[in-house]
This record gives sequence, structure tokens and C-alpha cells, in this order.
Amino acid sequence: MSLQSAAWERLIYLVDFVESFVAKDMQRKHNIGLSEFRALKFLEVAKDSELRMQELAGLLGLNQSSVTRLVGRLENNGYTVRDLCPDDKRGIYTVLTNRGRKRLSEARVDYEKALCAALEEAKDKFSAGDVLALLNALSAKEEVEAS
Repeated sequence: MSLQSAAWERLIYLVDFVESFVAKDMQRKHNIGLSEFRALKFLEVAKDSELRMQELAGLLGLNQSSVTRLVGRLENNGYTVRDLCPDDKRGIYTVLTNRGRKRLSEARVDYEKALCAALEEAKDKFSAGDVLALLNALSAKEEVEAS
């Protein structure tokens, strides 16, 4: 295994550890997943608190089918509603509701706490050397490509 591959695998493991930790906490305390939380955050900062479904899919890194299911869950909880695009009747927006805004506000504090706790716990599992190894591996790759 190359240095780049080993460093990359270590970084993926770190991200997975933190994501899993935070996801469990959000599910337990607020009954929402990380994708739902992130969708609410994206909607909150979007113009008019609305996004086309395909825009939301791109921001979340989901395919159309997955974002449709996600938005369905948000709608079932009253956090969003769907609206037709006035310019293109084929386009569908998802719009943040007041209830969704409230849920996001309630969850945001616990998200930040869970993230800090996960990162603190990750210090025992990962060192600054892991991150440095990734950066060195990427630098070495760039040097090889420049030659």
C-alpha cells in the first residue's frame, strides 16, 4: 500500500468515526440524521430558505432518489414543504418551515457539543501525525507529478 493510500485510509477512518459519533447523538436527542440536519442548515441559509431538489442533492452529495426520500422524511415531520418552481413546472423546491427552523435551532447546540466530544475522543485514536502523514503523502504525490 502506498503512503498516500495509507494516509487516505486513516483520514477516512477518522471522518467515519466522527460522523458516526455525531449521527448517533443527533438521532438519540433529536430523532434526525446528519443528512436531515445538514439539509435544514443548507435550507436555512438559502435564498428564501428554499432549494431545488437537485441543488440540495448536490450540496449533500446524494443522488436524486436519496434526496427525495430525505425530503420526504423532513416533510413528514413538518420541517419542510415542497413547492413547484414558478419558472419550470418540472422543478420542485423544498422549503424550510418554521417548525424546521425551530428543530434546527434546537439541534444545532447538541450538534456542536457532539462534534466537540467526538473530536476530543478522536484525539485518543488519531494523532496530529496522522494528519501530517496525509499532508506529506499529498505533497510527495505532487512532487512526483511535477517531475
